[in-house]
Amino acid sequence: MEDNFSFLHGKIIDLTHEYSDQTIYWPTEKGFEIVEEFGGITEKGYYYSAKKFSAPEHGGTHMDAPIHFAKEGKTVEQIPIKKLIAPSVVVDVTKKVKEDSDYQITQNDFEEWENTYGKIPDNCIVFLQTGYSKYWPDRQKYLGTSSMGNDALSELRFPGLHPDAAFWIAHNRCINAIGIDTQSIDYGRSTHFETHRILAKVDMPFFENVTNLEQLPPKGSFAIALPMKIKNGSGAPLRLIAITPKKY
Repeated sequence: MEDNFSFLHGKIIDLTHEYSDQTIYWPTEKGFEIVEEFGGITEKGYYYSAKKFSAPEHGGTHMDAPIHFAKEGKTVEQIPIKKLIAPSVVVDVTKKVKEDSDYQITQNDFEEWENTYGKIPDNCIVFLQTGYSKYWPDRQKYLGTSSMGNDALSELRFPGLHPDAAFWIAHNRCINAIGIDTQSIDYGRSTHFETHRILAKVDMPFFENVTNLEQLPPKGSFAIALPMKIKNGSGAPLRLIAITPKKY
């Protein structure tokens, strides 16, 4: 990573899905709603628009705070901003996911990346690219099911980060956060959410439903991840961007 990275010489990439009635949430969640309270010309002759929205913490491009799966973990507003503004790397496993929709990213995937690009840098944000963001907002393709409710949970099919790999990177590399372009950092068939628990235990925030990772280089970009500052929140909608070197 270049210490003198310049924002003025990079390309800004939006890694965030927009929020709408198409935004994907967990099958047991109601989802995002927005209601127009007023839109039009006022009695005084000027145009005015005001809306209100409601949404679960966990859906769309969002951050999971450690307290989501760790009783003593940090809440959203307790996570230091400096952990969320950092150099970033992308570990691409799209070829493996094409062969197995239940693929779980392994320690070997991280080591293969390092064999090519060098050791994962300290204090960086690691993005996991599975290629699943191309399916958004098709629930059937993105989640493996278009059904809703508790019965749909057993039908979920998408890749994630294997618990053993989560433990390895959390304890053998010094990273700030980790993000993935699927609905969950655990793969779809998980029932005990071991990866969530492992990362939360070490107070590591993580991002889900990231998009446009194919537009980033494997290394050399810079990420800015700013969640809605929800006091005592277990998660929050996230505006996530990356700045790539101009030459990329």
